[in-house]
Amino acid sequence: MPIKDNLIKIKESIPSHVTLVAVSKTKPLEDIMEAYEAGQRIFGENKIQEMTQKWEKLPKDIQWHMIGHIQRNKVKYMAEYVSLIHGVDSLKLLTEINKQAKKYDRVIPCLLQIHIAEETTKFGFDASELEHIITPSTLAQLTHVKIVGLMGMATFTQDTQQIRKEFKHLRSLYEKAKNKLPYISILSMGMSGDYKIAIEEGSSMIRVGSSIFGARNYH
Repeated sequence: MPIKDNLIKIKESIPSHVTLVAVSKTKPLEDIMEAYEAGQRIFGENKIQEMTQKWEKLPKDIQWHMIGHIQRNKVKYMAEYVSLIHGVDSLKLLTEINKQAKKYDRVIPCLLQIHIAEETTKFGFDASELEHIITPSTLAQLTHVKIVGLMGMATFTQDTQQIRKEFKHLRSLYEKAKNKLPYISILSMGMSGDYKIAIEEGSSMIRVGSSIFGARNYH
């Protein structure tokens, strides 16, 4: 099925308040332009160099979201243009984003990544670390970063009850964080395989790749 048709199908299946991030990692410029011409403007990449090359060549009204794990020494390459950073999983990384954003006189929106999966390979803060990060004293030092929400990835499993339980947990942490930071508005959870459950559990942003662009080519 063409990319345009896939996009239309997904957009028709999700509520209007849910933001769709089209995950374009490893995909060529032509595929991204096909999605762009079908009206998609938000794309997610997991490698900063690849995202930067695409940013340089593609229309400037595209919003680029960094969705992968981030090495601090690479932040400088995206600080000029990145629209949202999803996977912020340490205070050191937040501090580096703040430093690089300052050079461009920007305030970069960020999501705090929460570890909700049973897999140890996933990154993110636990509940107590989240408490520490969202204290006024910590946030006051980050003048060029704005925490706009939370993000998390469920365990990669066929057990929908477990996935639902993990999303519920993230939703409860989001509600607690919102009591302290009333301005946060994004709960990013759900990918191609589980976004319908995520939306049922309160997700306002989903990251979908293979259901739009087809299987990924890593060669």
